[in-house]
Amino acid sequence: MDPDVLSKAFVDHYYSTFDTNRPGLANLYQDSSMLTFEGQKIQGSQNIVAKLTSLPFQQCKHSITTVDCQPSGPAGGMLVFVSGTLQLAGEQHALKFSQMFHLMPTPQGSFYVFNDIFRLNYA
Repeated sequence: MDPDVLSKAFVDHYYSTFDTNRPGLANLYQDSSMLTFEGQKIQGSQNIVAKLTSLPFQQCKHSITTVDCQPSGPAGGMLVFVSGTLQLAGEQHALKFSQMFHLMPTPQGSFYVFNDIFRLNYA
C-alpha cells in the first residue's frame, strides 16, 4: 500500500478516535510503545492511555494541517509527522501542535505506534 495513503488513513483514525473516544486508542499501542508528551516519557499501552485520558479537558477537536511520512528501516516501519491545531471546548483560540509517530507493522498486517512524540507549539 502507498505509504502516503496509509499514513493519512492512520492520522484520520488516530485523531478521530482521540477526539471522540480516547480509551479506544489503547489498541494502537503495545507494551513496548513509548509516548513523550511535552517532555514526559510514558511507556506501555495502559500507561499511555491513562495519560491521554487524564488530560485536563474532555472535549477537543484536532484539525490537521500537514502529514509527512517516510519509510523507516528494513522491518517496514513508517515515520509520520503531523502538524495542526487543537481546539479545546470553551476556548477561543486553537493551540498549534506537532506530533511524530513511528509506526511498526504487526504480524496481522496492520500497524501499531512504537514511538509517539507530542509537543504544543508556542509562538
